[in-house]
Amino acid sequence: MKNNKKVLIFIVLIILFLSIVFFIKNYYKNMIIGNNISSKSTQEIVDNILNMKSYDSNITVKIISNKNENTYVINQANIGDKLFKQEILEPENIKGTVIIYDNGKLNIKNTKLNLNKLYEDYKYITNNQLLLKSFIDDYKNKEIANFDENEENIVLNVKTDVNKYIVYKTLIIDKSTGKPKELQVKDGSQNTLVYILYNRIEVNGIKDDKILS
Repeated sequence: MKNNKKVLIFIVLIILFLSIVFFIKNYYKNMIIGNNISSKSTQEIVDNILNMKSYDSNITVKIISNKNENTYVINQANIGDKLFKQEILEPENIKGTVIIYDNGKLNIKNTKLNLNKLYEDYKYITNNQLLLKSFIDDYKNKEIANFDENEENIVLNVKTDVNKYIVYKTLIIDKSTGKPKELQVKDGSQNTLVYILYNRIEVNGIKDDKILS
């Protein structure tokens, strides 16, 4: 009986040992595969943002200077280099101001303020630092550009040469949605000049008539 007990215990220990080895091998295998998937997903999210054709969004913008800080709520839509619309919802005193860039023509209007100005052959749409496209162009064309990630976000950083004030830009993308969350524009001393919070954003699939309506 004692010998049988010893044999049984030995068999149980062997099975337990093999089970632990099997578990460890599978755990590390799955962990490696999981990391590869995560890395691939991150790259796909970044590529999707960098290659977007259009977007429609609602944003909160903070413009910060040495003297004051101004906050705006804006509906903003953009299709590449050809079409851009921005409608100010807040503050109240300039609510309803609409800026439309359409194939070289820039129109600024506000019926309440009796404002209607049209600029022909306007070539500075890419210099609009509030546009997501401005960040994307800088990121794709500058040598000092990189991205990092944590559990929740992907963080894209780029150093620009726009001017002595606009030097660093950071775009934060939500991993769970693959959509932009925040955009920050900083000076050479890393002071934030522009902070944009994307309250809502729809990437790609935006039609001209939706923007112009």
